[in-house]
Amino acid sequence: MKKLTEIGKIRPLGKSDEKNARFGIGLEKLDRNVFDPSKTYDRLADIGMKYVRLQSGWMRTEKEEGIYDFAWLDEIVDNLVSRGMEPWLCLCYGNPVYTESAKKYFGAVGCPPVFTEREKRGWENYCSALAGHYKGRIKMFEVWNEPDGDYCWKHGTNGKEYGEFCIATAKAVKEVYPEAKILGCSTCDRGKGFTWIEPAMQTGMFRYVDAITYHAYTVDETQIFERVSALKAVCAKYGNLGLIQGENGCPSSGDGFGALNTGAFTPQKQAKLILRRQIVDMLSGVEFSSVFTTVDMIEALHGTVGDKSSYLDYGFFGLLAAEFDENGRSIGEYKPKPSYYAFQNLCAVFGKDVVLSEVPVFFFPTMSPALFAREEERKNLLTAGFCNRKNGGLAFVYWKPAQLLSTSFEGTISFQASGFTDAVLTDLLTGTIYRIPEEMREDLGYGVTLFKHVPVKDYPLIISSANFMGKE
Repeated sequence: MKKLTEIGKIRPLGKSDEKNARFGIGLEKLDRNVFDPSKTYDRLADIGMKYVRLQSGWMRTEKEEGIYDFAWLDEIVDNLVSRGMEPWLCLCYGNPVYTESAKKYFGAVGCPPVFTEREKRGWENYCSALAGHYKGRIKMFEVWNEPDGDYCWKHGTNGKEYGEFCIATAKAVKEVYPEAKILGCSTCDRGKGFTWIEPAMQTGMFRYVDAITYHAYTVDETQIFERVSALKAVCAKYGNLGLIQGENGCPSSGDGFGALNTGAFTPQKQAKLILRRQIVDMLSGVEFSSVFTTVDMIEALHGTVGDKSSYLDYGFFGLLAAEFDENGRSIGEYKPKPSYYAFQNLCAVFGKDVVLSEVPVFFFPTMSPALFAREEERKNLLTAGFCNRKNGGLAFVYWKPAQLLSTSFEGTISFQASGFTDAVLTDLLTGTIYRIPEEMREDLGYGVTLFKHVPVKDYPLIISSANFMGKE
């Protein structure tokens, strides 16, 4: 940030601060016991987000018919709750005690109990037992993970079949825990359009769910607006259901497996994209948005029992970096990546007192003396305005949605703004707060400032009044 003077850093939310309910993170795959959760609890609490997504692990919990051992899950849930976070449970996957195909796949991934009455009753009994056990500790229960994906519904995806399964699951949970919030769909396949979700809804499923969840892995965050708009229309059509973004993210390396795995990612690019995606999710108006995931781990979606090599498919989506032992379990110190600190900065800045707001900003692009080219126009950027209700501070957030995998963008912009007292520039990637020098701002009177040739990058920067950032 040439010519800018560092004056401070974003203060992360402290242990006594209320967690940020706009954001969440995944602690998935503990149903398959692929990493040590005890090394993540304090790290998660220090990020500052509220919600933590867990997978319930039917196979790990019910190893003998009718006998439920929740001790492994209790340890995780209680540790998260004691640190001020709110876990929510994705009810999945299959169980070889009941389903023949579940004996084949590692973790019984993608083996829903939908074929025999014994399977169905076993699942419903498990869901009732789990809901009763966690009554008062867990509020939200999601029905299955990505059931519109072939790997998570291996015998062939079917919206109608899922809808009926979701109804039965919701009834089992609500029977013992009427206050529970049921989340449905967990969709992942954008290519199916409405052809999976409409048959699911038309079973009457919408009468039993409070919200639907969706997953979206993309390097182009501008696509999210259309998808959310379409899903919101479905939610409105079927009774004004809520909408939650249950998984998004990207790897920090192109050497692993999972979504977007072939991309030319680096730890820095991962951090940039997570900032871009989380802010877009916030702008789209979902209830909250969850990052995938806490720590590097095997993907473990296609593994077969007895063939260890089939599930040693390492994923590098974690905000914490891990090493792996010979069995694919995540080991080592679980060290924070740049994405960890970027997400921490985001949670600290966009708390409950910060709301979307129209802010008086008017662009005046001119020739950039640093680039010998015309500056960026607003139409080429993603921008948003915010107001801090607690102190009245204003903020303008902006970035160039450049293709992260092929370029690293830096430019400048010029604009007028009204009401930005003692303005500062904040870098969400590094957490650094800068004073804007006099040569980059001109007082035009009447509370109007002309900002001249200030930086714009391919990740979100903030220009705000000093009090917005807690600076008096």
